[in-house]
Amino acid sequence: MFSTAFLDLPPLQGASGTVTLPGSKSISNRVLLLSALCQGTTVVHDLLDSDDTRVMLAALRQLGCGVDVAGTTVTITGLGGRAWPTEAIEFFMGNAGTAMRPLTAALAVQGGDFTLKGVPRMHERPIGDLVDALRELGCTIDYLGNEGYPPLRVHQPQLQLDKPIPVRGDVSSQFLTALLMALPLAATDRAITIEVIGELISKPYIEITLNLLARYGIAVERHDWERFVIPAGSRYQSPGRIHVEADASSASYFIALGAIAQGDGIRIQGVGADSIQGDIRFMDAAAQMGANITSGPNWLEIQRGTWPLKGITLDCNHIPDAAMTLAVMALYADGPTTLRNIASWRVKETDRIAAMATESRKLGATVEEGPDWITIHPLPAGKWQRTSIHTYDDHRVAMCFSLTAFNTDQVPVRIEDPQCVAKTFPDYFEVLFLVAHTAAPNIPVICIDGPTASGKGTLASRVAEQLGYHYLDSGALYRVTAHAALLAGLTLDTADEAAIAELARSLPVRFEGEQVLLGKVDVTDAIRSEQGGMNASKVSLLPTVRMALVDLQHSFQRLPGLLADGRDMGTVIFPNAPLKVFLTASAAQRAERRHKQLILKGFSANIDSLRADLEARDARDMSRSVAPLKPAQDALQLDNSSLTIEASVEQVMVWWQSRQVFG
Repeated sequence: MFSTAFLDLPPLQGASGTVTLPGSKSISNRVLLLSALCQGTTVVHDLLDSDDTRVMLAALRQLGCGVDVAGTTVTITGLGGRAWPTEAIEFFMGNAGTAMRPLTAALAVQGGDFTLKGVPRMHERPIGDLVDALRELGCTIDYLGNEGYPPLRVHQPQLQLDKPIPVRGDVSSQFLTALLMALPLAATDRAITIEVIGELISKPYIEITLNLLARYGIAVERHDWERFVIPAGSRYQSPGRIHVEADASSASYFIALGAIAQGDGIRIQGVGADSIQGDIRFMDAAAQMGANITSGPNWLEIQRGTWPLKGITLDCNHIPDAAMTLAVMALYADGPTTLRNIASWRVKETDRIAAMATESRKLGATVEEGPDWITIHPLPAGKWQRTSIHTYDDHRVAMCFSLTAFNTDQVPVRIEDPQCVAKTFPDYFEVLFLVAHTAAPNIPVICIDGPTASGKGTLASRVAEQLGYHYLDSGALYRVTAHAALLAGLTLDTADEAAIAELARSLPVRFEGEQVLLGKVDVTDAIRSEQGGMNASKVSLLPTVRMALVDLQHSFQRLPGLLADGRDMGTVIFPNAPLKVFLTASAAQRAERRHKQLILKGFSANIDSLRADLEARDARDMSRSVAPLKPAQDALQLDNSSLTIEASVEQVMVWWQSRQVFG
């Protein structure tokens, strides 16, 4: 997952491949709470691992549930038949509405001394209609801040079950879902009726709730969308095992990608046309705009069809979350697109109507908006603006606007706070980059060259981390190649030159910070030894091996960008890199740094000898006939003799930002 402050998306030209989606957030958190309300254990397969599910799991542990996590399989030992906690408990719910609303209802019906709070945005998301309904039932709930909003404190209830419980349905379907999941706890000896006041929005999410309740033994009677009856004698029964469908809302981004991007199409695994999630109907809206879609029980295939896409007018009450993706597809259409009946956007993680309008305008689009609708006009060629997208700590805003990197004007797009996608799809950008492609010149490279012990590896890995770019330690490649060759039983001379070159072309090497991995094995210490350096010198003399490693180094230029350090990155390997830095430090300073490193590792060393060795190596490197050590003509020189690593990183970031200007 990207943990950077921003992520720059270079111009993307096409996409093709297969995407396996994470589990549905809506299903995951419902299943977790329902499993907690059962007696015995429930094994949940394919659970979404995200911020929202972690919030729910933490709350269940606080309540005393057994929670055993093994990857995406979670075993829940429920509270059914056991006493609930009597001590006061404070729950932190983050910004997880799918956890906050139903847990509030369950705690209020069961009773206790519970406080529920979250991030500042959670305290701006209305919950008054749910609290009013619970108070009608006899629950005791106090507001600890603003009336109608979290944080809340829940006490022991005095339940009154002799009349229907009214709840508003026109603000959020999560209020009704919360009641439907909590009230079976109170329906042991009598039926309980819920009456919906106003038109119920987001009906497909209620369908998910009813479907899952049935899986847990609760057969709710539905009278149109106005009355719901929980039968007397209802009691939660564990299904034993349950699988979580892939997230249909997350599928919307890759359905849209297939409709927008040139290529061989996108295949989505994990969700299909028979999904219980209402957002799967996004595929119908995308087809209406021109996408070619085929589907099976657990898969979708999407290809670009009509182009430009068709502008549409659509009532989006049935796909409230996925409809946001239509707003970005609208930028690629032949006319305006109007999305109606989306009032719930106003009370989500942010005011999504305002957010989509504001950020689309920054891109250059004309947008109109109303209380429950938005109209987006397409952006023709020549009108796309290079801009930085503010994401409002809203995962769907970030994922939607990532699709604008496929714009017809081939301008890059900056996504602020990319880690916000962790709410539902932590690996979203990694998955996007696996299927997206663009011409190599579009993928930015920053080169940091310099003499031995100048600190270029540390600097490059830190800058790569800040930008979310891949990292290439070119010097380590020769060491790893020699190490791998010896493991394969080869000799480091001309006799095995062809075999070493063949091995080098597909070397499974990765750099994670300053750690070097060969396949899954950490070889950092093995290749950094004195012998490792001598072995690297031997293979570097083999021309065929050098050529193979040039190709391997070029393969590191992958989306979203690359930080490469070495001695000839800017002069030979990536001569067209938009930023080249030549890092220097005095021989005395470098000798002192190397001395400290060796002492920390338990080796004895003499500073004067180290300095003499470094000066001799500099002379050899600068006089080499092939790729001598020297700054590229357009390199910026950085002497870090008296700079901290933090100051050096800041300077490189300043230089990079000056070349990556976003409006």
